[in-house]
Amino acid sequence: MLQPKRSKHRKQQKGRIRKVAKRGTLLSFGSYGLKALEPIWLTNRQIEASRQALSRAMNREGLLWIRVFPDKIITRKPQEVRMGKGKGNPEFWAAVVEPGRVIFELDGLSLADAKKALHSASQKLPIKTKFISRRDI
Repeated sequence: MLQPKRSKHRKQQKGRIRKVAKRGTLLSFGSYGLKALEPIWLTNRQIEASRQALSRAMNREGLLWIRVFPDKIITRKPQEVRMGKGKGNPEFWAAVVEPGRVIFELDGLSLADAKKALHSASQKLPIKTKFISRRDI
């Protein structure tokens, strides 16, 4: 699972995703990509599940780039605990994904294979996504 080797602080503030992505909106490495259309915190489990589905659908051919990394710690309080008494314990890591951000990139596949593979990966994600490709193909 993806997570940082070390972090400066044990707990983080929540924050809000209010704007569209300014960076990471274009394909940088591959010919095809999967772009997020909604704001979300993608957990490390969701990224890993979609990566596994993607690599299976690609038949382990071509190249894959993961353009998001879960570096935000999300905390939870236990069930049936009253309000107050401090912040909860760290539970999982999440990537902050703004609308318009490219999540995955592929190269070395045909257009039909890439569409099929990225569709299977998008089925594992809880947001609306969009298939994108380079114009010069």
